[in-house]
Amino acid sequence: MKRALMILMAAVGLLTGHSQAAPTAKVDKVAPTFWWAGMKNPELQILLHGNNIASSQVSIDSEDVILKEVVLQENPNYVILYLDLSQARPQTFHILLKEGKKTTSVAYELKQRTRKGEEVQGFTASDVLYLIMPDRFANGDPSNDVVPGMLESKVDRSEQYARHGGDIKGIADHLDYLQDLGITAIWLNPAQENDMKEGSYHGYAITDYYQIDRRLGSNEEFRQLTEQAHAKGLKMVMDMIFNHCGSENYLFKDKPSLDWFNFRSSYVQTSYKTASVQDTHAADYERRIATDGWFTESMPDFNQRNRHVARYLIQSSLWWVEYAGINGIRQDTHPYADFDFMSQWCQEVLNEYPNFNIVGETWLNSNVLVSFWQKDSKLAAPRNSHLPTVMDFPLNALMNMAFDEETTEWAGGLYRLYDYLTQDFVYADPMNLLTFLDNHDTARFYKKDEDTRNLNRYKQALTFLLTTRGIPQIYYGTEILMAADKSEGDGMLRRDFPGGWAGDTANCFTAQGRTALQNEAFDFTRRLLQWRKGNEVIAKGNLKHFSIFSGTYVYERSYQGRSVVVMMNGTDAEQTLDLTPFQEVLPRREAVDFFTGKTVQLEQNVVLQPRQTLLLSF
Repeated sequence: MKRALMILMAAVGLLTGHSQAAPTAKVDKVAPTFWWAGMKNPELQILLHGNNIASSQVSIDSEDVILKEVVLQENPNYVILYLDLSQARPQTFHILLKEGKKTTSVAYELKQRTRKGEEVQGFTASDVLYLIMPDRFANGDPSNDVVPGMLESKVDRSEQYARHGGDIKGIADHLDYLQDLGITAIWLNPAQENDMKEGSYHGYAITDYYQIDRRLGSNEEFRQLTEQAHAKGLKMVMDMIFNHCGSENYLFKDKPSLDWFNFRSSYVQTSYKTASVQDTHAADYERRIATDGWFTESMPDFNQRNRHVARYLIQSSLWWVEYAGINGIRQDTHPYADFDFMSQWCQEVLNEYPNFNIVGETWLNSNVLVSFWQKDSKLAAPRNSHLPTVMDFPLNALMNMAFDEETTEWAGGLYRLYDYLTQDFVYADPMNLLTFLDNHDTARFYKKDEDTRNLNRYKQALTFLLTTRGIPQIYYGTEILMAADKSEGDGMLRRDFPGGWAGDTANCFTAQGRTALQNEAFDFTRRLLQWRKGNEVIAKGNLKHFSIFSGTYVYERSYQGRSVVVMMNGTDAEQTLDLTPFQEVLPRREAVDFFTGKTVQLEQNVVLQPRQTLLLSF
């Protein structure tokens, strides 16, 4: 082995033509910053970045870590190492960069794993995710609002696209609020470094995949937040972006090679028409411009067909799971990236962590198109995305209409929901669909504050969201009726949670700080979420539903001899519902309604008040 290593070092020296008088190499970046012994995949890529380091002879000083390959790029500021860790023990070894008589030593740590992959539990249909944009939730540490040296230093809460100062500590300070509310998982919009000149608050232009944005906190603070969440029974889901990065990322500013980014690192705008990926009639140009085109000029598009890019991205996600103990990943713009790469990534993550979960942002306008992206989809065969969970955007659109309209037996209102769910056969696994009323990219469920006076709309929608199939997600502030229209700007969809900043005129984290209407919505949400928590009938139960009768939608969730029946009046008129068609889901002649606590007689008819919902357990 030593002889082979010497030959490799000599070959690298001949290729790079190093000078005996060359200065000592200086390494600025090492990615990943450390790793673990005992991972299922024994191969480790280490990317080194520094001024002209490719002219160095490379070796390592470990007996059980094998240097398999040294890869040079077009740019002499990069060296990529591939190591075999199959026999490696936890240790600190050194990467040696020799320039003539001078040697630079880079210490690299292989840590002892503290958790088994099987122990990492992903989010499931038993959970309710609570989506938070960290910059807009709560400011727990004003000292990190402005970090010297970062490109965007402006903090202005009156400007919708500026940074507002929310951070990890602000979230940690309100974990009790989230636990009391009844949610079981937190999904954070991207928390990794976004050192961009403007618009960095949202997090979707990553400039360092191994660093939490310092204006939000440190890597250690994020790890501690995850541990604190776990201690309160809350899971943590991390937002990731593999399709693109921020243009201030060192990998783009000082590219390893032009083929690290699509169109050889030249800006070509995507069409955003990702339906072309599965369109059997699509021209090659349509597919390429959709997936290889850049999301924006400031978000260059990674070329995941480059094996070094692929390995860099895959390892970055594994690093955060192992380091912080997160329970899930939400992958941004999933269909925009290379299909085969994303499939490989899902397989590698789930091989390392079999009980983990990944949800991809699949923003497409039909269930057929969305279903293509789910693991084991018959519509994609023989291709397989291996993506367990997809986002049910079509249902999101329908829910934002259904509770405003009058329901008839053939159209409008709740019929939309019934009709859509009759088509669930297109999905490989309908329970692994992320369902939501709104999120950071859509108009909020209430577009205007004055609309919130119609609380029946909210109560019916939330009841449906939390009792139908799938994995529900609630956007921060929905429980206090925060309203915003996308036409007013994305920043308005991401307004600050009232009370998250010192000096706020209202503190909606407390009952005293909420209005009577907000408290009614909050209390309703809390009660329903707490009822859902640990409820196996909802988490695992079969869904059976009936077509619309008398403007009413009736459906059952059943599991191991227990059931929940929902009766929802989708009209503005009182409805007398003949119970004859529903006998198969009504095992007793009376039941207690969860919402009112009153006993409901189930003999022949049930009278439902306008927009009333009954929630009956058997």
